[in-house]
Amino acid sequence: MNWLLVALGGAIGASLRYGAGIVLLKPSSVFPWTTWWINLCGCLLAGIFFAYSQKFPVLQNEARLFLMVGILGGFTTFSSFGLETFQLLKHGQTALALTYVISSVIMGVVVLAVGFYLFQWLLHSK
Repeated sequence: MNWLLVALGGAIGASLRYGAGIVLLKPSSVFPWTTWWINLCGCLLAGIFFAYSQKFPVLQNEARLFLMVGILGGFTTFSSFGLETFQLLKHGQTALALTYVISSVIMGVVVLAVGFYLFQWLLHSK
């Protein structure tokens, strides 16, 4: 049954990612903004969900598989991140590739922490 939760969540997440890629403004620059924003949003949502799962342990089992592994796993785009980084390097855009990698990783962790601590604070203040 767990694989079905992950598969269903993954289909939903991939569909949301595709829709977000269509909706997000694509500036005419070389920097892969769409993937960058989608991954940061996924990190924020992961932090929020993690905060909720700490307060409500029922969210640590099947709900975690469906939401975190399935939906957020399908929504965020590590393979696109890797491909876009490789393409920047291949085209001699080394500084831009490093900026993309460093900002994605650092901002992803920062945004995840903000989501976690903000929603943990909100949950405890009620």
